[in-house]
Amino acid sequence: MNTSERSVRNLIRCILGLAMAVIAVGTGTNASADSENYNRVLKSTAWIITSDADDETSTGTGVYVDAEKRLVLTNAHVVGDSRSAVVFFPDIKDGLPRVERKHYLTNVVKLAQPGKVVAIDRRRDLALIQLPKAPENAEAITIAETSTTPGSKVDTIGNPGDSDVLWVYTAGRVRSVYDKKFKSSHGEHDFRAVETQSPIKPGDSGGPVVNDEGQLVAIAQSFSPQSPLVSFCVDVLEIRKFMAEGWKQAPIATKTLLENAGIEHEKHSTGHYRVDFEYATGKKQQVFVAKNTEYYQRADVRRVWSLVQVSKESPSTELMMRLLRQSSATKIGSWAVEKNDNGEFLLIYMAKLDATSPDEAVSGTIEYVAKIAGAMNSELNPDAKEKSAAATLASWLAD
Repeated sequence: MNTSERSVRNLIRCILGLAMAVIAVGTGTNASADSENYNRVLKSTAWIITSDADDETSTGTGVYVDAEKRLVLTNAHVVGDSRSAVVFFPDIKDGLPRVERKHYLTNVVKLAQPGKVVAIDRRRDLALIQLPKAPENAEAITIAETSTTPGSKVDTIGNPGDSDVLWVYTAGRVRSVYDKKFKSSHGEHDFRAVETQSPIKPGDSGGPVVNDEGQLVAIAQSFSPQSPLVSFCVDVLEIRKFMAEGWKQAPIATKTLLENAGIEHEKHSTGHYRVDFEYATGKKQQVFVAKNTEYYQRADVRRVWSLVQVSKESPSTELMMRLLRQSSATKIGSWAVEKNDNGEFLLIYMAKLDATSPDEAVSGTIEYVAKIAGAMNSELNPDAKEKSAAATLASWLAD
Protein backbone atom coordinates (compact mmCIF):
# COMPACT_ATOMS: atom_id res chain seq x y z
CA MET A 1 0.00 0.00 0.00
CA ASN A 2 1.54 3.30 -1.01
CA THR A 3 1.53 6.47 1.01
CA SER A 4 -1.30 8.00 -1.00
CA GLU A 5 -3.64 5.01 -0.47
CA ARG A 6 -2.78 4.89 3.24
CA SER A 7 -3.63 8.57 3.60
CA VAL A 8 -6.99 8.12 1.87
CA ARG A 9 -7.92 5.16 4.11
CA ASN A 10 -6.93 7.06 7.24
CA LEU A 11 -9.06 9.97 6.08
CA ILE A 12 -12.06 7.64 5.51
CA ARG A 13 -11.63 6.12 9.00
CA CYS A 14 -11.48 9.58 10.50
CA ILE A 15 -14.66 10.69 8.71
CA LEU A 16 -16.51 7.51 9.71
CA GLY A 17 -15.39 7.93 13.30
CA LEU A 18 -16.61 11.51 13.41
CA ALA A 19 -19.93 10.48 11.83
CA MET A 20 -20.49 7.73 14.40
CA ALA A 21 -19.68 10.17 17.19
CA VAL A 22 -22.18 12.67 15.82
CA ILE A 23 -24.82 9.94 15.53
CA ALA A 24 -24.16 8.79 19.09
CA VAL A 25 -24.37 12.32 20.44
CA GLY A 26 -27.50 13.01 18.38
CA THR A 27 -29.20 9.84 19.59
CA GLY A 28 -28.44 10.68 23.18
CA THR A 29 -29.75 14.20 22.71
CA ASN A 30 -32.95 12.97 21.04
CA ALA A 31 -33.54 10.39 23.74
CA SER A 32 -33.10 13.04 26.41
CA ALA A 33 -35.48 15.40 24.59
CA ASP A 34 -38.09 12.64 24.18
CA SER A 35 -37.88 11.80 27.87
CA GLU A 36 -38.25 15.46 28.81
CA ASN A 37 -41.25 15.83 26.49
CA TYR A 38 -42.86 12.72 27.94
CA ASN A 39 -42.51 13.96 31.52
CA ARG A 40 -43.94 17.33 30.54
CA VAL A 41 -46.97 15.99 28.64
CA LEU A 42 -47.59 13.25 31.21
CA LYS A 43 -48.81 15.85 33.73
CA SER A 44 -51.58 16.81 31.28
CA THR A 45 -52.67 13.27 30.33
CA ALA A 46 -55.71 11.52 31.82
CA TRP A 47 -57.12 8.02 31.87
CA ILE A 48 -60.90 8.02 31.36
CA ILE A 49 -63.48 5.37 32.29
CA THR A 50 -67.15 5.59 31.30
CA SER A 51 -70.14 3.26 31.34
CA ASP A 52 -73.27 3.24 29.19
CA ALA A 53 -76.93 2.66 30.10
CA ASP A 54 -76.35 -1.10 30.11
CA ASP A 55 -73.41 -0.68 32.52
CA GLU A 56 -70.88 -1.71 29.88
CA THR A 57 -67.54 -0.05 30.67
CA SER A 58 -65.18 1.55 28.18
CA THR A 59 -61.87 3.33 28.65
CA GLY A 60 -59.87 5.92 26.79
CA THR A 61 -57.41 8.76 27.17
CA GLY A 62 -57.83 12.51 27.57
CA VAL A 63 -55.78 15.67 27.91
CA TYR A 64 -56.15 18.51 30.42
CA VAL A 65 -56.66 21.63 28.27
CA ASP A 66 -58.07 24.35 30.54
CA ALA A 67 -57.05 24.82 34.19
CA GLU A 68 -59.48 27.69 34.82
CA LYS A 69 -62.54 25.77 33.64
CA ARG A 70 -61.06 22.37 34.68
CA LEU A 71 -61.62 20.80 31.26
CA VAL A 72 -60.37 17.49 29.90
CA LEU A 73 -60.53 16.95 26.13
CA THR A 74 -61.14 13.51 24.63
CA ASN A 75 -62.96 11.79 21.76
CA ALA A 76 -66.75 11.73 21.61
CA HIS A 77 -66.63 7.97 21.09
CA VAL A 78 -64.74 7.57 24.37
CA VAL A 79 -67.64 9.00 26.39
CA GLY A 80 -70.39 7.66 24.09
CA ASP A 81 -73.81 8.59 25.46
CA SER A 82 -72.56 8.90 29.03
CA ARG A 83 -73.12 12.16 30.87
CA SER A 84 -70.40 11.37 33.42
CA ALA A 85 -66.92 9.87 33.54
CA VAL A 86 -64.24 8.80 36.00
CA VAL A 87 -60.95 10.60 35.39
CA PHE A 88 -57.48 9.62 36.64
CA PHE A 89 -54.25 11.57 36.37
CA PRO A 90 -50.81 9.95 36.81
CA ASP A 91 -49.74 9.12 40.34
CA ILE A 92 -46.14 10.35 40.13
CA LYS A 93 -43.55 9.38 42.73
CA ASP A 94 -39.90 10.38 42.53
CA GLY A 95 -40.43 11.68 39.01
CA LEU A 96 -41.89 8.42 37.69
CA PRO A 97 -45.57 7.51 37.19
CA ARG A 98 -47.16 4.43 38.65
CA VAL A 99 -48.14 2.62 35.48
CA GLU A 100 -49.95 -0.46 36.81
CA ARG A 101 -53.63 -0.26 35.87
CA LYS A 102 -54.52 -2.21 39.00
CA HIS A 103 -52.95 0.48 41.20
CA TYR A 104 -55.48 3.07 40.01
CA LEU A 105 -58.48 0.76 40.24
CA THR A 106 -57.51 -0.27 43.76
CA ASN A 107 -57.10 3.37 44.84
CA VAL A 108 -60.04 4.78 42.92
CA VAL A 109 -61.37 6.80 45.89
CA LYS A 110 -58.02 8.48 46.42
CA LEU A 111 -56.88 8.96 42.82
CA ALA A 112 -60.05 9.39 40.71
CA GLN A 113 -62.24 12.40 40.07
CA PRO A 114 -65.84 12.33 38.83
CA GLY A 115 -66.25 14.30 35.63
CA LYS A 116 -69.29 15.70 33.84
CA VAL A 117 -69.52 15.52 30.07
CA VAL A 118 -70.40 19.13 29.18
CA ALA A 119 -69.85 19.26 25.42
CA ILE A 120 -69.77 16.88 22.51
CA ASP A 121 -69.29 17.09 18.74
CA ARG A 122 -69.67 13.73 17.07
CA ARG A 123 -68.80 15.04 13.61
CA ARG A 124 -65.35 16.05 14.88
CA ASP A 125 -65.38 13.17 17.41
CA LEU A 126 -64.54 15.54 20.27
CA ALA A 127 -65.86 15.87 23.82
CA LEU A 128 -65.14 17.95 26.91
CA ILE A 129 -65.28 16.66 30.48
CA GLN A 130 -65.44 19.17 33.32
CA LEU A 131 -63.93 18.28 36.68
CA PRO A 132 -65.32 19.48 40.04
CA LYS A 133 -61.90 20.74 41.11
CA ALA A 134 -58.47 21.26 39.61
CA PRO A 135 -56.52 17.99 39.76
CA GLU A 136 -53.53 17.98 42.09
CA ASN A 137 -50.15 18.16 40.31
CA ALA A 138 -51.79 18.22 36.87
CA GLU A 139 -50.88 20.95 34.40
CA ALA A 140 -52.98 22.20 31.50
CA ILE A 141 -51.24 21.56 28.21
CA THR A 142 -50.23 24.37 25.87
CA ILE A 143 -52.36 24.26 22.72
CA ALA A 144 -50.51 25.01 19.48
CA GLU A 145 -51.70 27.97 17.43
CA THR A 146 -51.30 26.28 14.04
CA SER A 147 -51.38 22.82 12.50
CA THR A 148 -48.37 20.59 12.34
CA THR A 149 -46.80 19.75 8.96
CA PRO A 150 -45.84 16.54 7.13
CA GLY A 151 -42.49 15.18 8.23
CA SER A 152 -42.72 16.67 11.71
CA LYS A 153 -41.94 14.48 14.67
CA VAL A 154 -44.81 13.95 17.12
CA ASP A 155 -45.14 12.18 20.46
CA THR A 156 -48.26 10.60 21.96
CA ILE A 157 -49.25 9.22 25.35
CA GLY A 158 -52.09 6.75 25.68
CA ASN A 159 -53.65 4.02 27.76
CA PRO A 160 -54.05 0.97 25.50
CA GLY A 161 -56.85 -1.28 26.66
CA ASP A 162 -54.98 -4.50 25.87
CA SER A 163 -52.14 -3.61 28.25
CA ASP A 164 -51.78 -3.88 32.01
CA VAL A 165 -49.91 -0.58 32.09
CA LEU A 166 -50.93 3.05 31.52
CA TRP A 167 -49.22 6.23 30.30
CA VAL A 168 -47.59 4.52 27.30
CA TYR A 169 -45.29 6.68 25.14
CA THR A 170 -45.15 6.43 21.34
CA ALA A 171 -43.09 8.47 18.87
CA GLY A 172 -43.96 8.97 15.24
CA ARG A 173 -43.92 11.19 12.19
CA VAL A 174 -46.65 13.16 10.48
CA ARG A 175 -47.51 11.64 7.09
CA SER A 176 -50.08 14.21 5.99
CA VAL A 177 -52.57 16.85 7.13
CA TYR A 178 -55.86 17.02 5.22
CA ASP A 179 -59.67 17.15 5.44
CA LYS A 180 -61.00 13.66 6.10
CA LYS A 181 -64.61 12.49 5.75
CA PHE A 182 -65.36 8.90 6.70
CA LYS A 183 -67.63 6.48 8.52
CA SER A 184 -66.65 4.42 11.53
CA SER A 185 -68.41 2.20 14.04
CA HIS A 186 -68.95 5.42 16.03
CA GLY A 187 -70.73 7.31 13.24
CA GLU A 188 -69.94 9.70 10.41
CA HIS A 189 -66.98 12.04 10.81
CA ASP A 190 -65.73 15.06 8.94
CA PHE A 191 -62.69 16.92 10.27
CA ARG A 192 -59.18 18.13 9.51
CA ALA A 193 -57.04 15.08 10.18
CA VAL A 194 -53.40 14.60 11.06
CA GLU A 195 -52.24 11.27 9.66
CA THR A 196 -49.25 9.86 11.50
CA GLN A 197 -46.92 6.92 11.23
CA SER A 198 -47.36 5.68 14.78
CA PRO A 199 -49.56 2.95 16.23
CA ILE A 200 -52.79 3.84 18.07
CA LYS A 201 -54.64 1.10 19.92
CA PRO A 202 -58.13 1.00 21.45
CA GLY A 203 -57.81 2.91 24.71
CA ASP A 204 -55.33 5.41 23.24
CA SER A 205 -58.21 7.40 21.72
CA GLY A 206 -58.33 10.98 22.98
CA GLY A 207 -54.67 11.01 23.96
CA PRO A 208 -52.44 14.06 23.33
CA VAL A 209 -50.37 14.30 20.17
CA VAL A 210 -47.64 16.89 20.75
CA ASN A 211 -44.73 18.51 18.94
CA ASP A 212 -41.14 18.77 20.19
CA GLU A 213 -42.10 21.68 22.44
CA GLY A 214 -44.82 19.65 24.14
CA GLN A 215 -47.60 21.69 22.52
CA LEU A 216 -50.84 19.94 21.62
CA VAL A 217 -51.14 19.63 17.83
CA ALA A 218 -53.86 16.94 17.72
CA ILE A 219 -55.54 14.18 19.70
CA ALA A 220 -55.48 10.51 18.76
CA GLN A 221 -58.69 9.30 17.12
CA SER A 222 -58.34 5.97 15.29
CA PHE A 223 -56.03 3.74 13.28
CA SER A 224 -56.14 2.48 9.73
CA PRO A 225 -57.72 -0.98 9.32
CA GLN A 226 -55.24 -1.60 6.48
CA SER A 227 -52.13 -0.68 8.47
CA PRO A 228 -51.81 -0.58 12.28
CA LEU A 229 -48.85 1.80 11.92
CA VAL A 230 -51.00 4.48 10.27
CA SER A 231 -53.13 6.52 12.66
CA PHE A 232 -55.61 9.35 12.32
CA CYS A 233 -55.78 12.27 14.74
CA VAL A 234 -58.02 15.34 15.09
CA ASP A 235 -56.10 18.48 14.17
CA VAL A 236 -55.58 21.33 16.64
CA LEU A 237 -57.58 23.77 14.48
CA GLU A 238 -60.66 21.56 14.94
CA ILE A 239 -59.95 21.44 18.68
CA ARG A 240 -59.75 25.24 18.91
CA LYS A 241 -63.00 25.71 16.98
CA PHE A 242 -64.78 23.12 19.11
CA MET A 243 -63.72 24.72 22.38
CA ALA A 244 -64.72 28.19 21.16
CA GLU A 245 -68.21 27.15 20.00
CA GLY A 246 -71.32 26.89 22.16
CA TRP A 247 -71.26 23.70 24.17
CA LYS A 248 -73.81 20.99 23.56
CA GLN A 249 -74.33 17.92 25.73
CA ALA A 250 -74.60 14.41 24.35
CA PRO A 251 -78.09 12.94 24.03
CA ILE A 252 -79.16 10.79 26.97
CA ALA A 253 -79.16 7.05 26.28
CA THR A 254 -82.58 5.74 25.20
CA LYS A 255 -82.82 3.27 28.07
CA THR A 256 -82.04 5.98 30.63
CA LEU A 257 -84.49 8.36 28.98
CA LEU A 258 -87.35 5.83 29.10
CA GLU A 259 -86.58 4.98 32.71
CA ASN A 260 -86.50 8.66 33.69
CA ALA A 261 -89.89 9.15 32.04
CA GLY A 262 -91.34 6.12 33.86
CA ILE A 263 -92.22 4.42 30.57
CA GLU A 264 -92.42 0.63 30.69
CA HIS A 265 -90.38 -0.91 27.91
CA GLU A 266 -88.63 -4.02 26.70
CA LYS A 267 -85.42 -4.39 24.74
CA HIS A 268 -86.15 -5.92 21.34
CA SER A 269 -83.87 -8.49 19.71
CA THR A 270 -82.72 -5.72 17.34
CA GLY A 271 -81.47 -3.69 20.30
CA HIS A 272 -84.22 -1.06 19.93
CA TYR A 273 -86.73 -0.46 22.73
CA ARG A 274 -90.38 -1.49 22.45
CA VAL A 275 -93.21 0.29 24.24
CA ASP A 276 -96.73 -1.19 24.31
CA PHE A 277 -98.81 1.96 24.46
CA GLU A 278 -102.54 1.88 25.23
CA TYR A 279 -104.05 4.54 22.98
CA ALA A 280 -107.69 3.63 23.56
CA THR A 281 -109.61 1.47 25.99
CA GLY A 282 -108.33 -2.04 25.51
CA LYS A 283 -106.30 -1.05 22.44
CA LYS A 284 -102.50 -1.17 22.40
CA GLN A 285 -100.01 -0.23 19.73
CA GLN A 286 -96.34 -1.22 19.72
CA VAL A 287 -94.02 1.78 19.42
CA PHE A 288 -90.27 1.51 19.01
CA VAL A 289 -87.61 3.97 20.14
CA ALA A 290 -84.23 3.69 18.43
CA LYS A 291 -81.32 2.45 20.50
CA ASN A 292 -78.96 4.97 18.87
CA THR A 293 -79.38 8.58 17.88
CA GLU A 294 -78.60 9.96 14.45
CA TYR A 295 -76.81 13.21 13.78
CA TYR A 296 -75.89 15.64 11.06
CA GLN A 297 -73.09 18.01 12.07
CA ARG A 298 -74.38 19.28 15.45
CA ALA A 299 -78.03 18.25 15.00
CA ASP A 300 -78.94 15.11 16.97
CA VAL A 301 -82.11 13.17 16.14
CA ARG A 302 -83.95 10.29 17.85
CA ARG A 303 -86.31 8.04 15.85
CA VAL A 304 -89.67 6.86 17.22
CA TRP A 305 -91.84 4.64 14.99
CA SER A 306 -94.66 2.12 14.84
CA LEU A 307 -95.29 -0.65 12.34
CA VAL A 308 -98.89 -0.70 11.08
CA GLN A 309 -98.99 -3.21 8.26
CA VAL A 310 -96.88 -5.83 6.48
CA SER A 311 -98.07 -6.80 2.99
CA LYS A 312 -96.85 -8.73 -0.02
CA GLU A 313 -98.66 -6.24 -2.21
CA SER A 314 -97.50 -2.69 -2.70
CA PRO A 315 -99.86 -0.03 -1.26
CA SER A 316 -102.57 1.10 -3.64
CA THR A 317 -102.49 4.52 -5.25
CA GLU A 318 -105.50 5.50 -3.16
CA LEU A 319 -103.76 4.53 0.09
CA MET A 320 -100.56 6.31 -0.91
CA MET A 321 -102.50 9.51 -1.62
CA ARG A 322 -104.20 9.26 1.79
CA LEU A 323 -100.85 8.78 3.49
CA LEU A 324 -99.43 11.82 1.73
CA ARG A 325 -102.37 13.97 2.76
CA GLN A 326 -102.16 12.76 6.37
CA SER A 327 -98.40 13.31 6.48
CA SER A 328 -98.92 16.95 5.56
CA ALA A 329 -101.48 17.30 8.36
CA THR A 330 -99.57 15.60 11.18
CA LYS A 331 -97.82 17.69 13.82
CA ILE A 332 -94.99 15.24 14.42
CA GLY A 333 -93.66 12.69 11.97
CA SER A 334 -94.99 11.21 8.74
CA TRP A 335 -95.89 7.96 7.00
CA ALA A 336 -93.24 5.83 5.33
CA VAL A 337 -93.42 2.74 3.13
CA GLU A 338 -90.34 0.52 3.17
CA LYS A 339 -89.51 -2.78 1.52
CA ASN A 340 -87.68 -5.45 3.54
CA ASP A 341 -85.32 -8.20 2.39
CA ASN A 342 -88.26 -10.61 1.98
CA GLY A 343 -89.90 -8.36 -0.57
CA GLU A 344 -92.65 -7.31 1.84
CA PHE A 345 -93.95 -3.76 2.09
CA LEU A 346 -93.93 -2.21 5.55
CA LEU A 347 -96.28 0.64 6.42
CA ILE A 348 -94.65 2.67 9.21
CA TYR A 349 -95.45 5.87 11.02
CA MET A 350 -92.22 7.54 12.07
CA ALA A 351 -91.33 10.63 14.06
CA LYS A 352 -87.92 12.20 14.51
CA LEU A 353 -87.29 14.60 17.36
CA ASP A 354 -84.34 16.43 18.83
CA ALA A 355 -82.32 13.78 20.65
CA THR A 356 -81.52 16.25 23.42
CA SER A 357 -85.22 16.85 24.15
CA PRO A 358 -86.38 16.12 27.73
CA ASP A 359 -88.10 12.86 28.64
CA GLU A 360 -91.52 14.58 28.58
CA ALA A 361 -91.03 15.28 24.86
CA VAL A 362 -90.16 11.65 24.20
CA SER A 363 -93.19 10.48 26.19
CA GLY A 364 -95.47 12.82 24.23
CA THR A 365 -93.99 11.69 20.92
CA ILE A 366 -94.52 8.02 21.79
CA GLU A 367 -98.16 8.75 22.62
CA TYR A 368 -98.69 10.68 19.38
CA VAL A 369 -97.10 7.95 17.24
CA ALA A 370 -99.18 5.26 19.00
CA LYS A 371 -102.43 7.15 18.39
CA ILE A 372 -101.80 7.87 14.71
CA ALA A 373 -100.51 4.35 13.98
CA GLY A 374 -103.25 2.71 16.07
CA ALA A 375 -106.01 4.61 14.28
CA MET A 376 -104.63 3.62 10.88
CA ASN A 377 -104.26 0.04 12.08
CA SER A 378 -107.94 -0.01 13.02
CA GLU A 379 -108.88 1.55 9.70
CA LEU A 380 -106.98 -1.03 7.66
CA ASN A 381 -108.27 -3.82 9.90
CA PRO A 382 -111.78 -2.59 10.80
CA ASP A 383 -113.79 -3.88 13.72
CA ALA A 384 -117.53 -3.54 13.25
CA LYS A 385 -118.02 -2.77 16.94
CA GLU A 386 -115.70 0.22 16.85
CA LYS A 387 -116.60 3.70 15.78
CA SER A 388 -115.08 4.88 12.56
CA ALA A 389 -111.28 4.81 12.82
CA ALA A 390 -111.11 7.39 10.06
CA ALA A 391 -113.10 9.83 12.17
CA THR A 392 -110.85 9.16 15.16
CA LEU A 393 -107.73 9.67 13.08
CA ALA A 394 -109.10 12.89 11.64
CA SER A 395 -109.88 14.24 15.09
CA TRP A 396 -106.37 13.54 16.35
CA LEU A 397 -104.84 15.21 13.30
CA ALA A 398 -107.02 18.25 13.84
CA ASP A 399 -106.27 18.61 17.59
